[in-house]
Amino acid sequence: MKALQDLEIFVRTADTASLSATARGLGITPAAASAALKRLEAEVGVQLFLRSTRHLRLTSEGEVFLAQCRPALSALQQASLQLASGGPGSRVQLKLAAPSDLGRNVLLPWLNEFQDANPGVDIRLHLSDRLANVYSEPIDAAFRYGHPADSNLVALPLAPTHRRVLCAAPSYLRHRGTPASPLELQEHDCLCFMLGDDVHDRWKFERNGQPATFVRVRAVNVSNDGDVVRRWALLGKGIAYKSYFDVAQDLASGRLHAICEDWQGESTPLYLLVAGRQQITPLLRQLHQFMQERLEHWEQPHHLPKKHTGTTMNV
Repeated sequence: MKALQDLEIFVRTADTASLSATARGLGITPAAASAALKRLEAEVGVQLFLRSTRHLRLTSEGEVFLAQCRPALSALQQASLQLASGGPGSRVQLKLAAPSDLGRNVLLPWLNEFQDANPGVDIRLHLSDRLANVYSEPIDAAFRYGHPADSNLVALPLAPTHRRVLCAAPSYLRHRGTPASPLELQEHDCLCFMLGDDVHDRWKFERNGQPATFVRVRAVNVSNDGDVVRRWALLGKGIAYKSYFDVAQDLASGRLHAICEDWQGESTPLYLLVAGRQQITPLLRQLHQFMQERLEHWEQPHHLPKKHTGTTMNV
């Protein structure tokens, strides 16, 4: 429904004051977002935004329209959801795939919250670190880290600047010391993830805009389940190189400490993947926005616990 999307683009642009940010959030081009605003302005017969090469702000007419548009958009989205699910009292299934660690420890509470707000929705959640095939498997969308290799997939951005973080338990750092740079990782026990037969033991780091540094680490423990790697790290078995979201709560609580914080970990943007634009239903659009709003508060840079150095720490 193009008119509904035009209203959503208008509201998002008013909130972000950025066409580029709106386009990224909705998985469309800035040109498409701009065309939608022009189409809406032509429809209502007034200019909604004042534009310059660097700034975008609402006109007085745009502010009046926004105040009435926001509740109207919410009502229209809810009506679309009811139609998609067959009307009031009907139920609709939302079939999702996610990495095990992210799904179990981060997404699950938010999916429960989303379901509470949409009581007609039944969730089918498939957790696996194997990459789900959104073409052949019975899923509506997949949460996935990293840029999709298949350019035909539609990747709705959730956390475009997300990165990996190097971390270890206080007990390990007390016993083995804290590496001052990733180059010292070869002297440490490392915990690695495995996808298929491929062990992820070549870790990538960046610093001060210099070319990327790759470090081949010594994998003492390897698992094809990301949550197992995290649990080993919590037990003090070694150093892990985890997606930040997977360990954010552990870092905040002090169960894990971030190390080598002067170096940036590998970029691992998080997307919601669908097979094609025709699969982006009103329900999926609402889920995308819901998750995007929650993840933006977690996205790096984040206030991590104070950096720890040295070999003797009182934790």
